[in-house]
Amino acid sequence: MSKTTLPRIVIAGGSFAGLTAAYELKRLLGDQAKITVIDRNDQFVFIPSLIWVPFGWRNLEDISFPLAPALARRGIEFEHTTIEEIDAKQQLVRTRAGSLPYDYLIIATGPHVDYDVVPGLGPEHGYTVSICNGAHALHARAAWEKFLSEPGPVIIGATQGSSCYGAAYEFVFNLEYALRKAGLRRLVPITYVSSEPFLGHFGIGGLGAGRPMTEWFFRHTKIDWVLDAVIERVERGRVILKQGKRYRATGRNGDPEDMRGQALPFAYAMLIPPFLGVEAVRRSGLGNARGFLVVDDYFRHPQYPNIFGAGVAVAVAPPSPCEAGCSVPKTGYISEVMAKYAARNIVASIRGQPLTPKPVTEIDAKCIMDAGNQGIIMLTDRIYKPGQRKIEMLIPGPWGHWVKVWFEKYFLWKMHTGRVSWP
Repeated sequence: MSKTTLPRIVIAGGSFAGLTAAYELKRLLGDQAKITVIDRNDQFVFIPSLIWVPFGWRNLEDISFPLAPALARRGIEFEHTTIEEIDAKQQLVRTRAGSLPYDYLIIATGPHVDYDVVPGLGPEHGYTVSICNGAHALHARAAWEKFLSEPGPVIIGATQGSSCYGAAYEFVFNLEYALRKAGLRRLVPITYVSSEPFLGHFGIGGLGAGRPMTEWFFRHTKIDWVLDAVIERVERGRVILKQGKRYRATGRNGDPEDMRGQALPFAYAMLIPPFLGVEAVRRSGLGNARGFLVVDDYFRHPQYPNIFGAGVAVAVAPPSPCEAGCSVPKTGYISEVMAKYAARNIVASIRGQPLTPKPVTEIDAKCIMDAGNQGIIMLTDRIYKPGQRKIEMLIPGPWGHWVKVWFEKYFLWKMHTGRVSWP
């Protein structure tokens, strides 16, 4: 890069991490760099609110905005295209629209959702619905509207290897609330199926009083649960388990039921699968075995120090592995933290200043688990180091739901206007 040429910074991804990084770089560098965001989607979607779309409580236009005009207002370029490959040696991002050179690259692509992990899984080639993106949430709404006219058993949860347990919990509680509002709850048995070893594990080894609190929620709402679950396949109207232990919401004592080789019937099912790194990263050989980007404490790639990572695209080791297989969650807040440090370290690198470390194991968490007209506010430090936490707070109550509603509005406004320096 010539001293007279503006540094070219390319950001792969325009969701939580990518958009945060773009705004933060622009705030810190102004016109001293050329910043370009690439994304195959032309809309920013507030993903946490997709749990409400199937029940008609949100439309996609309520929780999204176009990326191009929002970025243009801040002097950031936007390329609406799909990334095919990253050539780290030539410093090129190859897309369907052509190649983009870079001096610094932030990989914030989010995940590839791996429905192939279980035969018969997913809305496109299987029998279950999904809330992992906007199109799938709309498909889940159509299936829900059909289900209301022909109610039957419901299965909600997360497969072996999954990481997005919070969304599964939110969805099962919101579905239960929706059934009560529709006057159909007594007609519909609900079962939560998960690879977690206990309720409230969340892929992070649990959180404070999360286990008894979550179990109380399940018993109170009469939702059965299957833990240590490995799903063999999904057929039309049936989930076949390779292993699992079923607990009855109405049962207080006794051993759980061994579900090895058993089938659970369903008329409506939503199961969240594992995530992989996106195909472009896997094809480029920049990630680990699952395609996630391994980074150092500055969020840099260990081999290519001008490549940074943020958000779900980054590899994080599970702090408490599950027997049935589970991965760690990377929430919107965690993605923001990673993105800000990656952006600030690029600025420091450009200016020849010391970089600031932020080990992934030191990142805290601020989450809201919605449950229809209730919710739990969850706060902790060192989310990925259970044994080193000093703060583990869970605040249940109706205010949890209203805090999430407020935060949705605030966050969409913040990202639409580029005010990422705000809390």
